[in-house]
Amino acid sequence: MVSGACSYSQLIPQLGNQRAGTSSLQFLKIGAGARATGMGETFIAVSNDITALYWNPAGLMQFEESGVHFSHTEWLVDLNHEFFGGVYRFGGNNALGLSVISLNTPAMQKTTEFQPGGTGEYFKYGDLGVGLTYSRKLTSQFSFGVTLRYVEETLAELKMRGFMVDLGTYYWTGLSNTRFAVTISNFGPQVKPSGSVTTSTGGTLSEFQAFPPPTMFRIGFAYDPVDNKTNKLTTSIQLNHPNDNAENLNIGAEYSYKNFLFLRGGYKFNVESENFSAGVGFKVPISITKTSLDYSIANFKDLGFTHRLSINLLLDKKK
Repeated sequence: MVSGACSYSQLIPQLGNQRAGTSSLQFLKIGAGARATGMGETFIAVSNDITALYWNPAGLMQFEESGVHFSHTEWLVDLNHEFFGGVYRFGGNNALGLSVISLNTPAMQKTTEFQPGGTGEYFKYGDLGVGLTYSRKLTSQFSFGVTLRYVEETLAELKMRGFMVDLGTYYWTGLSNTRFAVTISNFGPQVKPSGSVTTSTGGTLSEFQAFPPPTMFRIGFAYDPVDNKTNKLTTSIQLNHPNDNAENLNIGAEYSYKNFLFLRGGYKFNVESENFSAGVGFKVPISITKTSLDYSIANFKDLGFTHRLSINLLLDKKK
């Protein structure tokens, strides 16, 4: 029986699960925007709002307006995740974008083996990512984009810094309204902490191991089976290949009623910690802007739900 079990485990490997925990800067994997996350993060082939700065830089060519985006996420274990994006369209076929990602906690007490109630000292944990994006439409069907992002992680006295690159392509296939996208995110060199810490024995530790960033390769496909003045249904499917876990597949959909009310849902397959997500949104003209307000939840099975609230402001070119 033992021999049979061993042979079975070798014939059907873990397919990437053994890579879990081998990358750094995990905050870069937290999705941006309530709309995209409500669709199960199947967004690289949709990417027609400002959160394309995170999902697919080529998506900046899928809308004509300049604008800004703000997103707040009540993340797990009292973490707060914020995303800001701004896009400026120029020259008809070009766009520049700026994005800021942060993850932070309130100050936490330092504890030791002999002072489990706290030493009276406090420390903070925080992450920051600042990206500059350029996107261009090369033909009526094909666009590309690139993002250069500076990242920084702070844990008490230690800091970890680096530069990452995102690359994205977006292609309208010409078959009905189908589109196809390929992206690679967080591509860059290994990073390691700098600084020093005092160990429990009173010594000093200043040499640390380097780890790669959480590089992700994605392929996505989107299609609108219903698209008229009253109703629109967008469906999307996406294959994700991370460098630090198993491959997984996401599906998602968005229903729009008169381009005013939006209902969304998504599901992740072969992701141990997550499964379904859902969301709702509204779009209304306010002054000189087209304003979208979106909310989503995502289920983390054993850890509960995360909540996102986003606002997207696009300048109305008709006013």
